[in-house]
Amino acid sequence: MIAITGLPVSASACGSDPFLGEICTFSFNFCPRGYLEAAGQTLSIAQNTALFSLLGTQYGGDGQTTFMLPDLRGRSPIGVGQGPGLSPISIGQEIGIDFVTLQPSQMPLHSHGAQTFLDNVSATIDAVSTAGNKSTPSGNVLAASTSRDNIYSSDAPNASLKANIIKFTGRPTTSVQPAGQSLPFDNRSPALGITYCVATQGIFPGRN
Repeated sequence: MIAITGLPVSASACGSDPFLGEICTFSFNFCPRGYLEAAGQTLSIAQNTALFSLLGTQYGGDGQTTFMLPDLRGRSPIGVGQGPGLSPISIGQEIGIDFVTLQPSQMPLHSHGAQTFLDNVSATIDAVSTAGNKSTPSGNVLAASTSRDNIYSSDAPNASLKANIIKFTGRPTTSVQPAGQSLPFDNRSPALGITYCVATQGIFPGRN
């Protein structure tokens, strides 16, 4: 979009005596005599002094020998000023872009599914290595049993070990599947291509 003034209320249709600098729309693909296409052309100040006095360098030019017309190719006009809850727009300011690629900081908060794998797991239990010599040890020592049943059989009494007695080691890996393709999306509203022209001849507008 480009911020401009000069669009008449009647659907941008100019009458037989347009104001100088007025922007008009036409359904054909050229501008009539007395108009130039609103395509950002550079004009000579010396040859267009009246038009320069209205436009100045709002749309470009060095202001010494040249000035430029507004460029509405592929753009739609937008009113200048600041509407309620909107960003301020100055005349000649170009805003907007055709295609947008969202950045991570612009995405809403979300989560991804993940899979965690634990490979090569091993456990270590600290125990006394001496052989037991009693069927019922009085010191609660984890050792070999004197009976035929080992301590890990169902015949042995169950007991809970203290914390950190069993030490596990392994290499857990977590993989998050990537999603998306980072493709830009079309940011344009539905529109129709028509010809915008600037009146280079016409009535010099007076101020209210």
